[in-house]
Amino acid sequence: MSQSISAHPDRLLPADPGTRSIARDLLGRVQDLPIISPHGHVDAAVLEQNTPFPDPAALLVSPDHYVTRLIHASGVPLEQLRAQAGAQADPSAAAPESRSVWRAFCEAWPLFEGTASGYWLRDQFHSVFGLAQEISAATADASYDAISARLQEADFRPRQLFKDFNIEVLATTDDPLDDLAAHKALAGDATFHGRVLPTFRPDAYLNPANPAWGGNVERLIAAAGDGGSGFAGYLTALENRRRYFVEHGAVSADHGVRTPRTLKLDAAEAERLFERARSGEASAAEREDFEAHMMYQMARMSVEDGLVMTIHPGSFRNHHTETFSKFGADTGHDIPFAIDYTESIRPVLQDFGNSKDFHLVLFTMDETVYSRELAPLAGFYPSVYLGAPWWFLDAPDAMLRFRSAVTETAGFSRSSGFIDDTRAFCSIPARHNASRRIEASFLARLVAEHRISEDRAHDIIVDLVDGSPRRVFKL
Repeated sequence: MSQSISAHPDRLLPADPGTRSIARDLLGRVQDLPIISPHGHVDAAVLEQNTPFPDPAALLVSPDHYVTRLIHASGVPLEQLRAQAGAQADPSAAAPESRSVWRAFCEAWPLFEGTASGYWLRDQFHSVFGLAQEISAATADASYDAISARLQEADFRPRQLFKDFNIEVLATTDDPLDDLAAHKALAGDATFHGRVLPTFRPDAYLNPANPAWGGNVERLIAAAGDGGSGFAGYLTALENRRRYFVEHGAVSADHGVRTPRTLKLDAAEAERLFERARSGEASAAEREDFEAHMMYQMARMSVEDGLVMTIHPGSFRNHHTETFSKFGADTGHDIPFAIDYTESIRPVLQDFGNSKDFHLVLFTMDETVYSRELAPLAGFYPSVYLGAPWWFLDAPDAMLRFRSAVTETAGFSRSSGFIDDTRAFCSIPARHNASRRIEASFLARLVAEHRISEDRAHDIIVDLVDGSPRRVFKL
């Protein structure tokens, strides 16, 4: 297959010539707009230190669970895909040599046809790394050498790529006790043009089922609790750390929870559950109730401090115990499951759904809730916005299904804008470009069917790409 596929100007656009022509014009309106990335997982230190990227396997294969999971499904052990940056051939090394990992990836490349990962990677190979040939088992060494050479070029550093990718805003994901030193350094660096914003991510401090929760809470209270030692001191510490993040540019607080359940408890019951969890005596149901109450408290705090509240539920984390024991989290075996939003989020919306300037962005990996629950919620509550298709759904056809499912109920104005949610820095432009092409395709169909005018479609696509993320994330 020719590498020209990744450069084809009509990729992801409608096959019908007339509709495709409309989509081309719509894409032209937004193709060169700056990238607004209000939720992602790139480490700010990568940009602050501006160090060269590692070798091809350590950059593009080993840390990307989108990639390794599918190769593992074909029968390749994860041990053979876990390169360490710069690893050389050494039989005694703990990790395989990076070139051998790259060869395994290239041999498995046909597995990625039709997948979102394959699309993004092919786009990167062409537009970021300049590969002239399609990767394959036969071209593995040549592509490894070509990418390695590119990684060593003086202009292939994170800061220059940030500029080349036309990124205006990039949000990271950060522990509540992070000192945000890299963010402070970037904000004070007159040579760096762009905004890198921290995001408050308190999961490990809210969920007593996390084995590290007790220790995390003790550190949190000691660092920011203003002398209080009980539940009140715990809440104060969270409020203080959120304030610290706001002072350093944060615009949102993100919550990666198993379910979106929220629960309003009185102060005495919340204190009781907190102490039982702290002592290790809480039952599973009590731990779940406490976390649900803390999600309610996070909403209350967002109303008070203005941080946008985003919720990413519905993943059965670490589905395979043996793999988790060997390799840890984020290694490809997180599996989506069905969730309920209507009842789960109701306690928050009862009290805060109409609160001025409260923004609640709801994500899902369960497509069945799009038209049944999320679009109706966003179509009534001023606070609720529809999070972009995420994780297993951030693929071309799934993004089109999202637009079809939610638009007739919630319109376009209740969308968050595209969220790339990635650790893979070099994939950011490919992901945003794919989203823009999908929005152009969907709008072009509505124009071709005489459901909206072409002029309105041009206004809408600019708002979806640029206006929505700025508005929803208060940028």
